[in-house]
Amino acid sequence: MRSLFHLAIHVTDLDAARRFYGDVLGCTEGRSAPTWVDFDFFGHQLSLHLGTPFSTTRTGKVGDHMVMMPHLGVVLPLADWRALAERLAAHGVAFDIPPQIRFEGQPGEQRTMFFFDPSGNPIEVKGFADFDGLFAA
Repeated sequence: MRSLFHLAIHVTDLDAARRFYGDVLGCTEGRSAPTWVDFDFFGHQLSLHLGTPFSTTRTGKVGDHMVMMPHLGVVLPLADWRALAERLAAHGVAFDIPPQIRFEGQPGEQRTMFFFDPSGNPIEVKGFADFDGLFAA
């Protein structure tokens, strides 16, 4: 069964969110109203509503890093991940965890990077050479 996720989160400024998700991440804008906007977030529906973003803490131990929890993310093919990492760097996005390899040489080897949207929502983007490794143990 193929399914898509829908996630609705708060942002503090819709114009800043439109610039970040549209211009920086390259997501296509969908429907909107005065208090929210939808984006095609790499094939999934992300709804950004005006409000106070969820509280986050650095409590997720993954590999050698403590990552922000909760966070949203996406898994991309490796070539797309590399292109996005370059795009983010070209736009001057500050990485919380810069692009790097995680679990090198192990099942589930992946590329990862963490950054924040303008409202402080943490985002992780993973890259896999082979999606079969996504759930490898």
